[in-house]
Amino acid sequence: MKKKTIISLILGIILSALALYLALKNVPFSELIIYLASINYFWIVPSVVVIFIAFVLRAYRWQIILESAHKVGFWQAFHPMMIGFMINCVLPGRVGEVARPAVLLKKEKVPFLTGLATVAAERVFDVGILMALFAVLFATVEIDPGLDITFGNYHLNQQTLIIIGRSMLQLFVVLMAGIIMVSFDKTRKVINNAIMAVPSAFFFSGPSFKLKLQQKICLPLVGFVETFATGFTLVKYPTKIYICTGLSIVVWGLSALSYYIIALGSPGIELTFQEIAAVMTIICFFIALPSVPGFWGIWEAGGVFALALFGVSAKDALGFTLVNHVVQVFTVIVIGFISALVTSVNIWQVSYEDREYKQL
Repeated sequence: MKKKTIISLILGIILSALALYLALKNVPFSELIIYLASINYFWIVPSVVVIFIAFVLRAYRWQIILESAHKVGFWQAFHPMMIGFMINCVLPGRVGEVARPAVLLKKEKVPFLTGLATVAAERVFDVGILMALFAVLFATVEIDPGLDITFGNYHLNQQTLIIIGRSMLQLFVVLMAGIIMVSFDKTRKVINNAIMAVPSAFFFSGPSFKLKLQQKICLPLVGFVETFATGFTLVKYPTKIYICTGLSIVVWGLSALSYYIIALGSPGIELTFQEIAAVMTIICFFIALPSVPGFWGIWEAGGVFALALFGVSAKDALGFTLVNHVVQVFTVIVIGFISALVTSVNIWQVSYEDREYKQL
């Protein structure tokens, strides 16, 4: 296992353990067991169906993004996507993020960097919708401005959420600016010219050094930019952007609906759909932090904190969050495992190669 992967795993374990402790410390284990026994697990079935439909639409969205660079069939997009999500649930270092382009390279001969760029483009849609959800939901959902929850050394309150939202918005703007710069020919040409001009900055060196620098660093870097840019050609097709935006809204709406359906069978979780959507958004912010595979601990801490904003007790919040977490992760693992069997993909081999790609 690579040193970076080990460090990432250790950091994730520490953060997950701390988050899980903070989520559990105010809930007696016996009370948690009683609550879990009181949940109506029938609601898991329709929730799983909704989760599956959401992933089908995610695959269709990715297929549209891929079409701008390389045409693939629906199932050729669906299976690599689910394998990637599954790997993130079972292996450290979030290597599932690069599993998709690795599988596409093996099965469809799509250049790795092109596939990786399309995954990044898909993430931009997700972050954009989450930002919009954050802005709309917390403008319409009432949160007690005096509520202040201690979480380790931090105080989590309405102001904290506003700060997080602003930071995520700034990140989204930076991502969009970067995509635009590498996607359009004129701006990309400026970037490439700047790269190729780097050797001239070493005016004090000889011609042989400049030539070597150009061949070993500048030309490969320009090639990287050009290959990576092919994954973002979607920005040249406004109609596809509108379709992907619409699909993204539906995907996240279905994700919130899967939470809401489980809440229907969970005592004490008497929240509106908008409030449940707000809870889901906060959990998504939490699981962006380093954690163990499957986001254990971080997910629970995010759920307990988010539900506390709406007056849900720690016991009810933890019980609901645990069940919801298991349903979401287990569904992904099962579908991803089936996809790996269908495509005859060796998960462990792909994961090892993913770590190699991440060193690039």
